[in-house]
Amino acid sequence: MSLINRFSSFDLECGTDEAGRGCLAGPVTAAAVILPLSFKNKILNDSKQLSEKKRNFLKPIIENEAFSFAIKHISETEIDKINILNASIKAMHESINLLKTTPQFIIVDGNRFKPYKTIPHQTIIKGDSKYLSIAAASILAKTYRDAYMEIIHEEFPMYNWKQNKGYPTKEHRAAIKKYGPTKYHRKSFRLLPEQHLLDL
Repeated sequence: MSLINRFSSFDLECGTDEAGRGCLAGPVTAAAVILPLSFKNKILNDSKQLSEKKRNFLKPIIENEAFSFAIKHISETEIDKINILNASIKAMHESINLLKTTPQFIIVDGNRFKPYKTIPHQTIIKGDSKYLSIAAASILAKTYRDAYMEIIHEEFPMYNWKQNKGYPTKEHRAAIKKYGPTKYHRKSFRLLPEQHLLDL
């Protein structure tokens, strides 16, 4: 089944989504994308349903064909201050704010969002597998965040962030247990089951 181009009747409809919400390290990253009405792509889907190769293939297509797009990272420090839900919404708001054109309508993946200025919005569960602009936002959020994690991997290679991207894999948690948390780890998250043994 092909994804739908529009939820609303507005030409400047923005889709937004985030990546990295469940990670133990690194930022939460959001993207906002306004696609032209003529945009079509048979491969584009929720980033979680696509291979890394397909995501990287789609990234320049989205960037070249989008009417406007923007990406925003919210750091692990900010996540610890305001919690991951608020940080995710803040990332989406700030990515929308960075668009070169103000959207007329916003569609959001998931069921939690806060109003952005006076622009109407709609939350859509599994929206990244239903609407092209949200799927495009999910691709950009994922690829930009993955690229960031690969950069900071070079600083702390023992955690293998180039592979796990900060998610709570057994390998990642074993490294935290052995080496302790880094400046990129989210201290408000339960990094290990025996959290009280960590010197945070």
